Amino acid sequence: MEKGPIMHDDSTVQRFIELRAQGWSYTRLMAELGVSKPTLIAWSRKHQFQIQNLKAIELEALGEKWLAPVADRVNGLGDQLRKVESELGRRDVGALTTQQLYSLARSLRRQIEQATGATGFSVPVNEIPADEYHEQVQDWQG
Repeated sequence: MEKGPIMHDDSTVQRFIELRAQGWSYTRLMAELGVSKPTLIAWSRKHQFQIQNLKAIELEALGEKWLAPVADRVNGLGDQLRKVESELGRRDVGALTTQQLYSLARSLRRQIEQATGATGFSVPVNEIPADEYHEQVQDWQG
């Protein structure tokens, strides 16, 4: 009599998805779950989107833990810019430290522009009136 495939309960499959999303190798998963490598590979293919989504959620959580939200970064950069520009108002333009302050002010402005310019409004292409739709659109910044 031929043996059929070994069945695994849903909790083992779910544990696999969670551990794989955390970056566990097949060798480590085999030891932890007691499941063969071919089965793990099949599960990985079958549940690839769930694994990718869970990985993205975990990475986003790590980002939130270690990186300040955009609004906090922009406010911090704005505070620094205000201090630098205030100091520039009291300094002689010809001094080296003044040039460094101008450079810092430009850098802070650029960072603020990048942080705030990343968000924009958009509409689906099919909602753009025909006379306003253009295949190639170029943004010009002055």
